[in-house]
Amino acid sequence: MESMISNYIIIVSISGVLSALLALFAYYRRTDFSGINAFILSSITSAIYTFGFALELSGSTMQEIGFWVKVEYLGMPYIAPSSLIMIMHFVGLDRLVKKGLLTALYSIPFISTVLVWTNDYHHLFYQSMHFREGAPTPLIDIVMGPWYIVQGSLTFGCMLAGMCLILWQWNRMKRVYRRQMLTIFIGQFLPALGAFLYLMNMTPYGMDPVPVIMSVTSTLYIWAILSRGMLTAAPIARENLFESMRDGVLVTDRKDTLVDYNRAATEMLEGLDSSAIGRPLAQMFLTAGKDAVDYVMNSDPLLSEESELAWNINGETSYYQVRSSPVQKHDGHLAGRMIMLIDVTERTLLQAKLLQLATVDSLTGIYNRTHFMERSRSLLEEAVGSKRPLSIILLDIDFFKSINDRYGHQYGDTALQHIVGVCSKHVREGDIFGRYGGEEFVICLPDTSLKQAALLSEAIRDSIEHSEVYTSSGPIHVTASFGVAEAFREPISLEELLSEADHALYSSKRNGRNTVHLSSGGSITPLTPV
Repeated sequence: MESMISNYIIIVSISGVLSALLALFAYYRRTDFSGINAFILSSITSAIYTFGFALELSGSTMQEIGFWVKVEYLGMPYIAPSSLIMIMHFVGLDRLVKKGLLTALYSIPFISTVLVWTNDYHHLFYQSMHFREGAPTPLIDIVMGPWYIVQGSLTFGCMLAGMCLILWQWNRMKRVYRRQMLTIFIGQFLPALGAFLYLMNMTPYGMDPVPVIMSVTSTLYIWAILSRGMLTAAPIARENLFESMRDGVLVTDRKDTLVDYNRAATEMLEGLDSSAIGRPLAQMFLTAGKDAVDYVMNSDPLLSEESELAWNINGETSYYQVRSSPVQKHDGHLAGRMIMLIDVTERTLLQAKLLQLATVDSLTGIYNRTHFMERSRSLLEEAVGSKRPLSIILLDIDFFKSINDRYGHQYGDTALQHIVGVCSKHVREGDIFGRYGGEEFVICLPDTSLKQAALLSEAIRDSIEHSEVYTSSGPIHVTASFGVAEAFREPISLEELLSEADHALYSSKRNGRNTVHLSSGGSITPLTPV
């Protein structure tokens, strides 16, 4: 029996050493896990308890044993509350760990410590302590006092609550995190089971098995820290962060098969749910449109890439910035890739609106003068370089001031829009159509000779003459005058070309309006309708 007690003391002492090492390791490892302080406190108090228990077993007198029992209670009452707080951080309930909860959890252990050290005066914790009859070595039995029941209830309550929290979050955890949580669950379950068997007097020789069990749980914790990164961050905290991201995240394996996703991604991809795990990513992207499928099929999983794609969601077009980056294993080998979907619809639409404001005339919807000049200058440079023709048409609404004066600016604006509508029916793909200023419009015609531009001008003029602008006061007849010029010599600037077209337009105005005049080689001639 004495040999067995000696072995028991050695094992308990080893348990204390492991708990102390665990506390030191956790302290110096310091990570972003918010529950690290509770874990350190749990380990320190476990070390105090187990060392105290080992010394209790080595005691030979009631006074000596009673002292080491008091030492045990400097640590034992605080283990379960600290473990519960650590678990709350693990399962993402750290927001509940506030001053009020900490006070409630630690006030009873503090009172227990005080009552144990002063038990001789009130016997509220132990009604009595006596040596066990027939024991070959000094072992004590106790008669529980009322506060012993309070402390025991708190201890079992904290351990049970911790296990329930783990089970509650079990199905919400990704598989990769479950080993860590299983380790913590075992670290709660085994001591609780040992304490229950001790209270039921079902342990060998009536000895408390919890300190020995702690050597097992401490070993498990050390293994989990070293191999599973248990103290780097709470798995559920990571999970909550993953799920609370506004951006969609998709994780694939090396074959671009979906292995994980977050809640935001389900709002971006139709049909994305748990049944999608294991399906090809391209299949999931079919509902998002051709751009999305092309991206998956053509992007390189080994490279970090970024693209902006048009995205179909429930029949509406949105815009997403898609970022792809490889996911590597610890040994550096490719494990798959992570694709992040960032909704940039608002930004893209705003940029399009700003671009429209910078390039398009707000009243007529065609290019403004600045953008027309930029586009036409580029076309002119290409035409000169390739020795291909390019022509310019300037047109001005006849007697536009009288329309404003007689009918009001509202109908003047309507007349401008009417002219644009008529011209747009004749403007070809590749032509540049813009508002030059006021009631004056300009068309740049690449690959178009002076004769071709003149015929187009005449067709537009005739369409305008034989169309009407309808108002509440009756129809308004509108006509326009035209000037046409060709870039027939080099070098010639766009400004010079526009000046020649403007001279031709002035001749149309001066010669009765509603006509077309051409500028060629410095001379201006009227177009003779066929």
